[in-house]
Amino acid sequence: MDGQENEQHGRRGEDAPAAGRAPRLRRGGTDRGGRRVLRATGVTLAVLVVTLVGVVLGVLAGGRVSTDIGPFQADLTVAPAVSGSTTVDVPPLGALLLDSHDGPTHLTVELGALDQSRTEALIDDPASINRASQSAVEDVREGVLRLGLRTLASAVLVTLLLALLVFRDARRAAWAGGLALVITAGSLGTAAATMRPQAIEEPRYEGLLVNAPAIVGDARRIANDYTRYAEQLQRIVGNVSQLYTTVSSLPVYEPAPGTTRVLHVSDMHLNPTGWQLIRTIVEQFGIDVVIDTGDITDWGSEPEASYVGSIGLLKKPYVYIRGNHDSGRTAAAVARQPNAIVLNNTTTTVAGLTIAGIGDPRFTPDKNTSPAGSGLTKQVADQVIGVGDQLAATVRSSPRPVNIALVHDPASAGPLSGTCPLVLAGHTHNRQVSKLPEAPGQTPTQLMVQGSTGGAGLRGLEGEKPTPLSMSVLYFDENKLLQAYDDITVGGTGQAQVNLERHVVENPKAGVPAPVTPTPTR
Repeated sequence: MDGQENEQHGRRGEDAPAAGRAPRLRRGGTDRGGRRVLRATGVTLAVLVVTLVGVVLGVLAGGRVSTDIGPFQADLTVAPAVSGSTTVDVPPLGALLLDSHDGPTHLTVELGALDQSRTEALIDDPASINRASQSAVEDVREGVLRLGLRTLASAVLVTLLLALLVFRDARRAAWAGGLALVITAGSLGTAAATMRPQAIEEPRYEGLLVNAPAIVGDARRIANDYTRYAEQLQRIVGNVSQLYTTVSSLPVYEPAPGTTRVLHVSDMHLNPTGWQLIRTIVEQFGIDVVIDTGDITDWGSEPEASYVGSIGLLKKPYVYIRGNHDSGRTAAAVARQPNAIVLNNTTTTVAGLTIAGIGDPRFTPDKNTSPAGSGLTKQVADQVIGVGDQLAATVRSSPRPVNIALVHDPASAGPLSGTCPLVLAGHTHNRQVSKLPEAPGQTPTQLMVQGSTGGAGLRGLEGEKPTPLSMSVLYFDENKLLQAYDDITVGGTGQAQVNLERHVVENPKAGVPAPVTPTPTR
């Protein structure tokens, strides 16, 4: 009996937990609880990953509809993106890019073939053009609504199928489908809630659509007057229709009353391609005045004087100041052109604009056309700032208020703050727009620095990519205040890409423009 009790007592001793140790049953429960948490976390992450993959695949697979927009057959496509925007493709003319909304969605509208019978009716009947322009908005709204519903359904369906295939569990598939519904609806809802109709005021153009501003006309007039905008829209519909049916000619531009168009060029550096581009812009944009802020040559030598002979072919007033690569001979050759005006601490009035300008105080003829080749020592810096002081005195003593002041180096612009609303410069081969430091009680002064219209000349080919050709079209209203400007950039020598970006000056009296991202150049 005692032996049996001892045996049972020994078993109980074995089963008893050691001192200071948790019972085995309790430790096993904790491990199982941790494993359950890890397993639940893993399942949640797996559901999230499958959902995101399913949403992306569903949007790419089903986010497309075809619809009629006026006489066009259009394809509307939505795709995931880092930031929201809209692209309107008009093959083969190019594209129109709009910063239209926020959220992780990108909308593409591709205008396809024209219906020949409807197009002919538009051209023959102006009333039908009016009806088409009015119905186009409804066509787009209906197409976007169908696109959103189709995208939502496709994203949820593809996610459900993918979840069933991966998990083989109806409950997890349902969770994935519900999450896909929330993500897709939230993304599309964000885009709809943050839609910015005013983005059409400042589009970016690519390809042959750089002519679009010439069709649309004055940006501020369109933005502020819906009735006139509708008239312009009718003209766009008619012109684009005719352009597709008669590709031989570009749309005809009808100037807005009182608007003065100025083409700002700089730093040609003997590139003959620059003249071809200038002539095209002058003709297609109805330019009234061309302003050149210097460095038209490289060495300022007598043989280079023949290069400026193309100025006379423009048949428009050409206002010029000398750059640091231009000699007195260069300035004299420009002055011999019948339409040229050379300013050297003087003023002139052209097309209603009073313009003051002064040449660069340096003459640094060498093969290096970059600003670093000018040797900006303290003595040179004092000279550069000094010509700004001279021109500021000339502007203040002018009998007529000066609308635009011209300097070659933007370092000369500082003393001109408050003397006039706008200063144009070049020299840096880097397009920039800024506001000069403002003194109390003075008129705000805006500084616009142009890139190289000649792509820095032959030196523009020395980098990995050719330096682009840059110029800007400035739009002045009846009061000669800058109201908008188009920055035109053409791919460097050997490249045909053309970009145009419109900027609307929000407050012309204060000279506050939309910011421009500088284009790095050599």
